[in-house]
Amino acid sequence: MSKKQVFQFLDAPREMPRKLPLALRTAGDWNELYGAFAQPEASHQAGRCLDCGNPYCEAKCPVHNYIPNWLQLVQEGRILEAAALCHETNPLPEMCGRVCPQDRLCEGACTLNDDFGAVTIGAVEKYIVDTAFAQGWRPDLSKVVATGKHVAVIGAGPAGLACADRLVRSGIAVTVFDRYEQIGGLMQFGIPSFKLDKSVIATRREVLEGMGVVFKLGVEIGRHLTLEHLLTGYDAVFLGLGAYRYTDGGLPGQDLAGVLPALPFLVQNGRIVTGSDPHGRPIAGWEDTLAMPDLAGKRVVVLGGGDTGMDCVRSAIRLGAASVTCAYRRDEANMPGSAREVANAREEGVQFLFNRQPLAVESSDGKAASGVRVVETRLGAPDSRGRRNAEPIDGSESVVEADIVIIAFGFSPKVPEWLAAQGVDAQPNGRLAVGAQGRLAYQTGHDKLFAGGDCVRGADLVVTAVQEGRDAAASIARMVLRGIKAIPAALESA
Repeated sequence: MSKKQVFQFLDAPREMPRKLPLALRTAGDWNELYGAFAQPEASHQAGRCLDCGNPYCEAKCPVHNYIPNWLQLVQEGRILEAAALCHETNPLPEMCGRVCPQDRLCEGACTLNDDFGAVTIGAVEKYIVDTAFAQGWRPDLSKVVATGKHVAVIGAGPAGLACADRLVRSGIAVTVFDRYEQIGGLMQFGIPSFKLDKSVIATRREVLEGMGVVFKLGVEIGRHLTLEHLLTGYDAVFLGLGAYRYTDGGLPGQDLAGVLPALPFLVQNGRIVTGSDPHGRPIAGWEDTLAMPDLAGKRVVVLGGGDTGMDCVRSAIRLGAASVTCAYRRDEANMPGSAREVANAREEGVQFLFNRQPLAVESSDGKAASGVRVVETRLGAPDSRGRRNAEPIDGSESVVEADIVIIAFGFSPKVPEWLAAQGVDAQPNGRLAVGAQGRLAYQTGHDKLFAGGDCVRGADLVVTAVQEGRDAAASIARMVLRGIKAIPAALESA
């Protein structure tokens, strides 16, 4: 083992992989923005880690990755061991390395962040797994003993995939059902390709199928199969239903032509970009389909400052919009989106209007959007979550001209009709209630039904959905393996 050079960060500045040239991005190139490290660069950046005795990066990570440990393995060239260690805590590390807001999580907590620049943890994580897969590495299940138990997973998004991974590692057979024709949920259809190339998801499917996971795609529960069928035929069912209900801001004029909800816009565009539906036809099972308008030469205004809003503005740039503006009711410091995503959007030509509260969508002909009426705001007292409220300033109204308005106010879960009859409690906001007193973590009011991810916590990050799917698998294993064998250590520690 090579000796750790503790002060390497003094000689090695923080670096990210090379970006796709700006001219290509603004010309409509949908390839991933960031390239990949080669071995020397990955080792160099990994070597900047201080190997803190109580690593803040690990504590801030929702899945508590063993970050300093696998950074050290990268330095030593032990990539396959690093990949195995990544998978001990995170069933989907190559995806989290790409889409996590590291600036708010692990890298934001890095000891070097303030003065020297954080270790580029996400890019190294991506390098580890991509390199290991390319070299033929796959999870080692040679010591797994089949238990004869079988669990159904509804939803092939990050929570469902993470749950499936952990269950098969414990000898429990898994069948995953999803209404879409490909796995990944919003990672496949909602996150643009410039953040997550879809070949990455295809590789993960191949890995999971190699582990024994069975996918039944294009199957909608309540339409093609009943929940009762699954409850009868499987030892437990995990619900990874996501959060797809559009948050209605109630804006006057939001029904005008040219006003689009963010998620259907991203989903439909994603299918067109990847070639899965070149004609932009409605999505099977999707409740709010839309015909994709031509954004070329149009003035686009996106309302909302979260990561979904950033995906929308950056997609609009690639679709040839003449101008793209993001209007957000608070200041930049209070934006919920990743600061890195905001910086990339700015670099690509997006204009930001902070402290602007939308009041209505305007129309010059009564049919189509022509602008958004906004009012300037100032930050007032904190709300129930500790965020300062945006208070309108009298007499400060103005109109931002727009041909296309994309509303990205967020999304929330919705309890499907086929689930409501099963004694599963939900909160008024649609989130499924789990882990009540006397129940296992992530267990609903129905003994055989477990749930996790966005349908439980509301729309959140990929990594938090992964964490909940992983940890729900531990509870499922405790129930279905009770009296059969000890819970595997990897699940017991989740």
